[in-house]
Amino acid sequence: MEIVPIPLLSDNYGYLLIHADGIRAAIVDCSEATPVLAEVTRRNLKLEAILATHWHFDHVGGNEEVARAIPGIRVLGSAGEEGRVPALTEPLADGDEFEVVGVRGRAIAIPSHTKGHVAYFFQEGTPSVFSGDTLFAAGCGRLFEGSAEQMAHSLAKLMALPDDTRVFCGHEYTEGNLRFAASLEPTNSDINAKIERVRALRANDQPSIPSTIAEEKLTNPFVRSSSTELQASVRARYPDLGDDPIAVFAKTRELKDNF
Repeated sequence: MEIVPIPLLSDNYGYLLIHADGIRAAIVDCSEATPVLAEVTRRNLKLEAILATHWHFDHVGGNEEVARAIPGIRVLGSAGEEGRVPALTEPLADGDEFEVVGVRGRAIAIPSHTKGHVAYFFQEGTPSVFSGDTLFAAGCGRLFEGSAEQMAHSLAKLMALPDDTRVFCGHEYTEGNLRFAASLEPTNSDINAKIERVRALRANDQPSIPSTIAEEKLTNPFVRSSSTELQASVRARYPDLGDDPIAVFAKTRELKDNF
């Protein structure tokens, strides 16, 4: 399965999943229809399915227009967000398996950014996960509909995937996320090296995505609450902070909200 990122809106990504035959295709997070349909036409693809990670308009805004343009298209999304994902035809719960473009996938419930947020994990070949706005490269989403504890648990589920799993997230936030990470762990050589790589990519208008689960374990402050340097940096702002990792996570998220 080939994965092709499509820049959408100001900083979103949709992802075309293309079968080995070069014809069958699906789109993850169709925030707007026109660029997606144009790319499908340019590549002479047959679009069979839309996969929505969560209900926010900047991830599902193109669903209805694409569904009108392609009658009978499958629209997969969270059963927990049924009624909020436009044109939904196949609601999925945590652990449900499905098939798109000839490849088996699994839905993983990762709530907190929204209550019903799901990721889509594909193990075949090089494993890949589409994490929407829960896990970003070097970051995580805001806690709009859940708690810090929920988000930390959701991220832990993703960190349990194989280290070589490619992470395809919803937005091009990587450089800013890494600058925040470096402010908390200034001596982390993995963060500093990745900033340079990402800056070079963005200078050439190339996506910083995908990351990998292994990279996230080394560079993402929201899965590094056990780092003594990160803890010291957060405690410098919040002197009464205890050692509870969820409390460290919550204050890290609070700092990012105001970074």
